[in-house]
Amino acid sequence: MPDDAMPRDDRISAYIEKSADFAKPILRAVRAAVHDAVPGAGETIKWGMPFFTLNGRDLAMMAAFKAHAGVGVFDGSPMAGGGGMGNLGKLASVADLPDDLPARLQAAAQVAAAGKPMRPRAAAAPKADIAMPDDLAAALSAVPAAEAAFAAFPPGARREYLEWVTGAKQAATRDKRIATTVAQAAEGKRLNWKYEKC
Repeated sequence: MPDDAMPRDDRISAYIEKSADFAKPILRAVRAAVHDAVPGAGETIKWGMPFFTLNGRDLAMMAAFKAHAGVGVFDGSPMAGGGGMGNLGKLASVADLPDDLPARLQAAAQVAAAGKPMRPRAAAAPKADIAMPDDLAAALSAVPAAEAAFAAFPPGARREYLEWVTGAKQAATRDKRIATTVAQAAEGKRLNWKYEKC
C-alpha cells in the first residue's frame, strides 16, 4: 500500500510540532512505525492525544510530556507499564522504543481485526469519601457561582478537585490549587476540562 494510502490527521502533525524538541523524533518514529506495520491505520485525537485506529478500534496512542513521551499499544498487554503513560515506559529518545514495536503493532491490528474485547480491568475498590476541607469550602462560598457549580458537579468531578487540593504538599501550592478550583468552578469547568472536548 502506498505511503499516502491513509490520510494523515493534521491535528497529529500539529501536536508533534508543538511538542518538546526531544519528543518530536519519538512521536514521528511511532507514527511512521504504525503506518509501516499497519498500512490501513487511521489517525485521530482522543482526550487531546494522538490515537491510531483500525476498524474503529484503538491500535496505539502517544503523548508528549515535559521530560518524556508515553506510548501505548493496544495489543492486550497491560497499560501503565514502566512508570509512564501507556505500556512502553517513559521514553526520552527514539533509542528507548522497543525493537519489537512493529510486531506489537501488528498484534494490536490482529486484536482489532478479530474484534476481540480488550483485557477486562480488575474491579476497583470503592474509594473512601474525601471531606471538604475548610479552606476550600470558605473559598467556594465566597464566590456563589463557584459554590453552586461545584455542588452541581457529578461526584467524580468533585472528587478530582478534592484529591488535587488535598494532595498539595506545600501551603503555597494548595492556595494556588484552591484559587484555580474556584475560578474554574465559577465557569462550570471540571478539573481536566481541557481534555474533554477532543
